[in-house]
Parts: sequence; C-alpha cells; structure tokens
Amino acid sequence: MRKENVFKIEKLTVYYGASSALQNVDIDIPEKSITALIGPSGCGKSTFLRTLNRMNDLIPECRITGNVLLDNENCYKNGYDIIGLRKRVGMVFQKPNPFPMTIYDNVAYGPRCQGVKNKEQIKKIVIEALEQAALYDEVKDRLETSALALSGGQQQRLCIARALAMKPEVLLMDEPTSALDPIATLKIENLIEKLKEDYSIVIVTHSMQQAARISDYTAFFYMGELIEYGKTDQLFSVPKHKQTEDYITGRFG
Repeated sequence: MRKENVFKIEKLTVYYGASSALQNVDIDIPEKSITALIGPSGCGKSTFLRTLNRMNDLIPECRITGNVLLDNENCYKNGYDIIGLRKRVGMVFQKPNPFPMTIYDNVAYGPRCQGVKNKEQIKKIVIEALEQAALYDEVKDRLETSALALSGGQQQRLCIARALAMKPEVLLMDEPTSALDPIATLKIENLIEKLKEDYSIVIVTHSMQQAARISDYTAFFYMGELIEYGKTDQLFSVPKHKQTEDYITGRFG
C-alpha cells in the first residue's frame, strides 16, 4: 500500500548560533515524487534539505526545534538511529565528489561499510546501482579504473549510483547539475524523472526552468520562510503570493 507522505515537517525552526536560518516551516513531502526547493541564495533551501538526514548535526552551533517525521517517526527524538537515517535518506551534493578509488569500489563502498561481505552480492548491488544511474553501459569495461578519470556528468551519476547502492527510500539532491554542462544536465534530469518511480526525491535548484521541467511539487523559500508550496504547474502558472510571482518572473532573486 502506498503512503501519501514520506516526510511530514512540523513547525521546523533551525538556528545557527543566535540567528535563525529557517522559521516555522510546515511541509509534507509526498512519496515517489520530485519536490523542488527554490528561492534566492541564502533563503534556507539547503539548510532545509540537510535537516531531512540530519547533516546539520555536523555544524556545532546548529540546533533545531519542531518535528521532522520520516514514516511518522520523529528523526530528532532522543536515541534515533542517525546512521540508519542516512542509509534511508541518501544525499547527492552540488559538486561531484567521487572517492579516489575505482568506479567499482566507489559504488561498493557503502554496502561494504554496512557489512556486506559476499563478493557476488556486492557485484550485483554495484551493477544494479550503475544501471539505475544510467551509467553502467558507459563504464562496464572500465570498472577497475579510477573514478576521477570520468567526466563531470559521469562523476555525478556515479555519486547517484553510490547513494542508490544503499537502497534508500529518499534521495536528497543539492543542486546536482549546477557544475555540469547542458548535455550532462539533461542526462541527470532524465535520470531523476525515471528514479521517482522507485524513490522520493527532494532537489534544491537555482534553476526555475529545471524545477518547472522535472518536479511534481515546488516549495518557494524566502528569508528563511516557506512562502508557498504546492503542485509545480499551479505554483508556476497561478502563484498565490506576490513574492512567489515576483521571484518566478525574475523581478528579484
């Protein structure tokens, strides 16, 4: 049976020291869909994304109030399994960051860290993840060569494969195409659209065209507040708030 929402966010406020980066955010993230986060630089998009797998825990002065519910369980309750959370909620960063090892070992790294020892099982995981990331056909004859020799677009798809090897429920993507050329960007966009058949995807993007092209839902952040959230086609064609309209028509940003 399909769940309606994979994440439910309630009254989320995020502080860095004394100042707040996000204020009182309420949002539901639907399952098996693409949710785009848009807004000008410094508006809180990436901060919000990092609350979903507790990457903000790595910033000493960061603290949060409110609830982040994954499958109706608060990820911030005492004793919550953070390693398990990051296995269920994978992340792909803005700049491709392959490890300085072979293509094969990059994808096998996570499962090996999780204790998978069987070589045939690891091989199956690696091939499946590379196929899902639409990369296997391009690299199948050089799996034992350095991942650093791949093009930027291939490196980013490798990082997606590395995340998929952990069999996550959710994939977070922080501007995954901003460092790529248009052709590589199109490949990643096509891949993201295919992946939503199996994963719930949340993507931060500076490109409103990209949000309009690939997302099902869009959230517009401004000055740490969630201004508007809804189905992408509605938000772009008939925004409810003037701030949203001004941003998507290029009056500021």
